[in-house]
Amino acid sequence: MAEPPAFREAVIDLAALTANVAHLREVVGTEHLMAVVKANGYGHGAVECARAALAGGADWLGVADLGEAVQLREAGIDAPILAWLHDPDADFLPAIEAGIDIGVSSAAQLDAVAAARRRLVTEGRLHGQAFVQVKLETGLSRNGVSEPEWAEAFAKARALERAGDIVVRGIFSHVSNASPEDDAIAIAVFTRGLAAAAAAGLTPELRHLAASAAALRIPDARFNLVRLGIGIYGLAPFEGVTSAELGLRPVMTLRGRVAAVRRVPADTGISYDYTYRTKQETTLALVPLGYAEGIPRHASNRATVAIGGRTFPVRGRVAMDQFVVDVGDHAVQVGDEVVLFGDPTTGVPSAEDWAEAAGTINYEIVTRIGSRVRRTYVGRP
Repeated sequence: MAEPPAFREAVIDLAALTANVAHLREVVGTEHLMAVVKANGYGHGAVECARAALAGGADWLGVADLGEAVQLREAGIDAPILAWLHDPDADFLPAIEAGIDIGVSSAAQLDAVAAARRRLVTEGRLHGQAFVQVKLETGLSRNGVSEPEWAEAFAKARALERAGDIVVRGIFSHVSNASPEDDAIAIAVFTRGLAAAAAAGLTPELRHLAASAAALRIPDARFNLVRLGIGIYGLAPFEGVTSAELGLRPVMTLRGRVAAVRRVPADTGISYDYTYRTKQETTLALVPLGYAEGIPRHASNRATVAIGGRTFPVRGRVAMDQFVVDVGDHAVQVGDEVVLFGDPTTGVPSAEDWAEAAGTINYEIVTRIGSRVRRTYVGRP
């Protein structure tokens, strides 16, 4: 007999993640594939998802913060890792000591990494170089070395290489996904940056520009590594395209149990502000997840859930800990399983459905799932 679901639970299908990575690796065909497990693996669990991605053929891991990278090392993961977004006063020593590649976006960061490496050598804690990957600004107006700064940054990087302080292992950037024309401009800027780096004497092993969307739709953006985030979790990076159409399976199923059932007459107000009143006598079911769990308040009166193989609408405001579903005259009981989203091929709502209801994207729906939701892992590699 199957165990009932937890009060609040995200079931993470690691076998689906492994299969998604293997499928995407075959589709994109690049020499290297980086599985992006930042933000706690997009809400799925960084360590478990990293292991599953490596089992599927990823040979690099990507995170935003140095702390996220160190967490993977502390869990015993020895695969190559890149971290690219740093506090202005970041301490690079632990990352260098742990063999983590540091994404740098300025000449100043190059100096800081080199200084940290020299300190480690002086203290007898390191007997090699620090590995860096230089981020170029190609149109997103975020971090990265801008084109007027390339000459200085590349010259400094080459000098630090000659001094034995660093190895420039990669050069990378990102496209905006704003339009084919904008992405073509970014590819052209990035290609100029690679040429400028080569002219300065740099010979990076890795060249990467594409995340999931560009990797799937823009072959010219693939270079020799792609960084795959949302795709490995089985969600489409495009509007109007399903996971199944991309050959992917959603990894997360978010579910809980009905906490209360109440029969009410017509014109009964539901939840705060009475943004919804019942149209006729009906049955209401209480679901114990709210915006503290990451359930978007903007999906109030718009999203649906699945109970007993049927879908029912959310009614009234999503509150901090709970929301209400109108189940009509259907026989729903306390303790019944409620699926907020999962694999839509099984007849349940999708993360995309919730994103549409909340006016956001599927990335945000899964990443924001809070700590009160228990992660249950199935299908470990």
